[in-house]
Amino acid sequence: MGSYPRLPFFWVVSKLHLYSIIIERVDFYLWGSFGCCRGHVSLPVKSVGICKCVATPQEAETAYKTRVTRNPNIGKLQAGYLFPEIARRRSAHLLKYPDAKVISLGIGDTTEPIPEVITDAMSKRSHALSTIEGYSGYGAEQGEKPLRRAIASTFYSDLDIEEDDIFVSDGAKCDISRLQIVFGSDVKMAVQDPSYPAYVDSSVIMGQTGFYQKDVQKFANIEYMRCNPENGFFPDLSSISRPDIIFFCSPNNPTGAAATRKQLIELVQFAKDNGSIVIHDSAYAMYISGDNPRSIFEIPGAKEVAIETSSFSKYAGFTGVRLGWTVIPKQLLYSDGFPVAKDFNRIVCTCFNGASNISQAGGLACLSPEGLNAMREVIGFYKENTNIIVDTFDSLGFKVYGGKDAPYVWVHFPGRSSWDVFSEILEKTHVVTTPGSGFGPGGEGFIRVSAFGHRENILEACRRFKQLYK
Repeated sequence: MGSYPRLPFFWVVSKLHLYSIIIERVDFYLWGSFGCCRGHVSLPVKSVGICKCVATPQEAETAYKTRVTRNPNIGKLQAGYLFPEIARRRSAHLLKYPDAKVISLGIGDTTEPIPEVITDAMSKRSHALSTIEGYSGYGAEQGEKPLRRAIASTFYSDLDIEEDDIFVSDGAKCDISRLQIVFGSDVKMAVQDPSYPAYVDSSVIMGQTGFYQKDVQKFANIEYMRCNPENGFFPDLSSISRPDIIFFCSPNNPTGAAATRKQLIELVQFAKDNGSIVIHDSAYAMYISGDNPRSIFEIPGAKEVAIETSSFSKYAGFTGVRLGWTVIPKQLLYSDGFPVAKDFNRIVCTCFNGASNISQAGGLACLSPEGLNAMREVIGFYKENTNIIVDTFDSLGFKVYGGKDAPYVWVHFPGRSSWDVFSEILEKTHVVTTPGSGFGPGGEGFIRVSAFGHRENILEACRRFKQLYK
């Protein structure tokens, strides 16, 4: 058949090897297990052909798969959560530079020891659990009464917040997710831009959003309220469509900006006019040094439209101990008149067995006169760190924001990618920061520098910054 030369197919191509075969017109026989069966194929080829054989792992071929479909909302999330991604890059950097002294000013994790007056109380409670008289098992899911009472009297005196309005928890971040469960998927969220990533990510997981839009770096069906130096880090509320739920953090993470009384009055009025609910994250309220409100409930009418979350993490060094609280006033009602607090209580009783009794003993000690003084000393130490960082970047000619009312410094690198700046600083100074774009598109061109660090590390990091950007 035809006059072309016939070539037997004697080649054995090993897996994972690459061969280039130049062919004009090739006929070949089929040999081996096919016996005497003879085939003839004519293959006209005009250019070099590449034959790539790739081995398929045996386990991939045989892996058992269930019939359960993955939650499509989790599939919408982009890459990993911000701070584990930073930790991954830090680990990769250490593999590259195993002898480098890496200083972490990225994730907002406290570094100074918990004051002894607080750990003594936890130790005493822990030891009591080994006795018949002191042992206790499950506690109230809402928290122990003495601690709820102390939170009300310490942070909400004269604000008409009662101990029954307070739910003690294992931290504000956990309560944010529980609140998302309360409100469900059929709501529209608004967030500050930039803002703490947990607000957006939990909204995506709950199914409140559309898909991620790469061109604008936003999820559909979330109202991103731009907060930047030009608007004093407070959004133009007249420019946004009506949201059901508004996440608002003051002092803000990451910008460090604390809302003024006038701004919070505007926010509460906006919520009332639109029938919205504000979730006010006040995890850094004790860092406020001026007259700005430390609680949204200082604003008249806020109890009818607001929830407040807070935490001992950044006050007492409880990032590992885990203890926080959420305030839901009785006056806060759904459109049908049903109290929001009752639904939150139902979620808490279903999903949570209450904060550790040892942690709650520590929280109660935090709110004693000695504990409050000790926490203020720790906060003062971190605020001194922020002053050092602010002065450093100021001296280098950067525009610097935050640092006064929060443990974060927000540094502007105009015209540059946040991740590029993050990588430059890590590569050349061995200092970990946080890229601003990780907090939303409004953070592009900024980095966040955390003041949580030992003093010698803060001073050394600032020395390296000066060496890099002098």
